[in-house]
Amino acid sequence: MLLEEFDREINAVINPEMCAEKIENFPEVTVACFSWKLFDSVLAAFDAKKLTDLHSAVNLNPVYEVEYKGKRFALFHALVGEPLCVAQYEELMAMGSKRLILLGNCGVLDKTIEDCGIIIPTAAIRDEGTSYHYVEPADVIEVNKKYRDTFKKVLTDCGYPYVEGMTWTTDACYRETRDKVKRRKEQGAICVEMECAGMQAVCDFRGTEFFQFFYAGDNLNHSSWDPRSLSGGSRLDDKTKIMFLAFELGLRIMQ
Repeated sequence: MLLEEFDREINAVINPEMCAEKIENFPEVTVACFSWKLFDSVLAAFDAKKLTDLHSAVNLNPVYEVEYKGKRFALFHALVGEPLCVAQYEELMAMGSKRLILLGNCGVLDKTIEDCGIIIPTAAIRDEGTSYHYVEPADVIEVNKKYRDTFKKVLTDCGYPYVEGMTWTTDACYRETRDKVKRRKEQGAICVEMECAGMQAVCDFRGTEFFQFFYAGDNLNHSSWDPRSLSGGSRLDDKTKIMFLAFELGLRIMQ
């Protein structure tokens, strides 16, 4: 099987530093989310300064420097889908990013998890391809090992309930069949998304720090798909407040 031929060689034909220029004094913590509406809502709260652009065939994606409670952060909009998200962050690491806090929507496989409820993944089922280029083949990768307890303290201090559990990372959102949902639940997954396994793998491979959390969106544990607050600007104020929890975690990381 192709996904079983993991190559440990650190140098590739094309390395990220060939495509991204080092930025001196890059902020200690980088924060990112996937929703454009959420990103714009949070960016509007800052007097942001553009650090650089991430280039792609689709567009230029700005990376900003912002100040939160006296500390400098990098802030950018992450691309949806694991290959794009990983490649984009490869370049940011080459530019100087050493710690990433990433958040976004996920689908829930447990209907008792409330809409916009916070989920802390403890492991990710690797039902995707990108992670297999960064770590040995396995069904599951452990995630969020370093800052899990710190973030739980942030949530407790800020009055936010949360759940912990395994996530299901998949490349194919339109192939989440009933049988697959059932099997992933039996494996222990409580939610599904498209980036976590690969992002943890690339950060482990490059020796950088990574933390990801989710706010619950659509419900797959239902007789028919229930989108809840998945699309549009639904509950944007709530999601904006949730994103600022990433900055609170960043403050504690920098202490």
